[in-house]
Amino acid sequence: MQAVTLASPAPDPRRRSFDASGKLTVALLFLPPAVLLFTIFVMLPIGEAAWYSGYNWNGFGPPRNWVGLDNYRFVFDNRAFGIAFRNNILIIVVSLVVQLPLAMALAIILAETFRGAVALRMLFFLPYILAEIATGLIFSFVYDGDYGLLAAICRLFGVEAPHLLASPQTSMLAILIVVVWKYFGFHMMLFIAALQGLDKNLIEAARIDGATRWQMLRFVILPLLKPAIKLSVFFAIIGSLQLFDLIMPLTRGGPADSSQTIVSFLYNFGVTRMRIGFGSAVGVILFVGCVVFAFSYKRWVLRDE
Repeated sequence: MQAVTLASPAPDPRRRSFDASGKLTVALLFLPPAVLLFTIFVMLPIGEAAWYSGYNWNGFGPPRNWVGLDNYRFVFDNRAFGIAFRNNILIIVVSLVVQLPLAMALAIILAETFRGAVALRMLFFLPYILAEIATGLIFSFVYDGDYGLLAAICRLFGVEAPHLLASPQTSMLAILIVVVWKYFGFHMMLFIAALQGLDKNLIEAARIDGATRWQMLRFVILPLLKPAIKLSVFFAIIGSLQLFDLIMPLTRGGPADSSQTIVSFLYNFGVTRMRIGFGSAVGVILFVGCVVFAFSYKRWVLRDE
């Protein structure tokens, strides 16, 4: 008896034409409004900031005093900008070395199904939901060396409470603690979502083959989590470069500019001092840095994702 093979039907060219025309219709319907909004709220302000950065302008009346690239030279010669840049690098390092491993460890624990796991996830995620300004105000009370929570704890042990936010040596440390506390829950939830999407058969096969928990973590789980880790690193770095809302209620960049970030430097030295051209130059530098990082990261790290 001969086997009968059924040939698959040839694709209908009319169907392909219909699909292509449908995609084109959707693109023509939704793309122009998105491009218009992006141009109005992103591209035009960026171009305007780049134009203002060439003037010594206080924001009143039309800009007239053209200074060329002098504002950029003044930015890089400013001692406070160097401190702000160093602090942003420090925030990035702490986010990658402390915050992400902590989020990963908690995600591995809380991804398991046990009583109270969901409640613990929400508990650790709540700081991320809290507004940055509210978080800063809460921790400004916590760090108060006279009446705050830290002062009360120190009095219990009979020691004098430090004024963390008032010292140039400790202000940035206090901010870093808040940054880790505030944002690790976001990365934890990313890792939990990725862990729950893993192929359980691979993990079970490794367990049957006698792999220890450390071996399964190193050779099975972490390699499978690479896309989520890369995305989390991207969010951590971009967020660290743009940190501002936590700085203002805690220290406003002080004392002695010890806790400035690039955005708080822009606000304190550009907006509040009515040096709009100088502040625009800082904004352009930050924008170029973020764009270069984003495209480089997409090109070299996320190219296979």
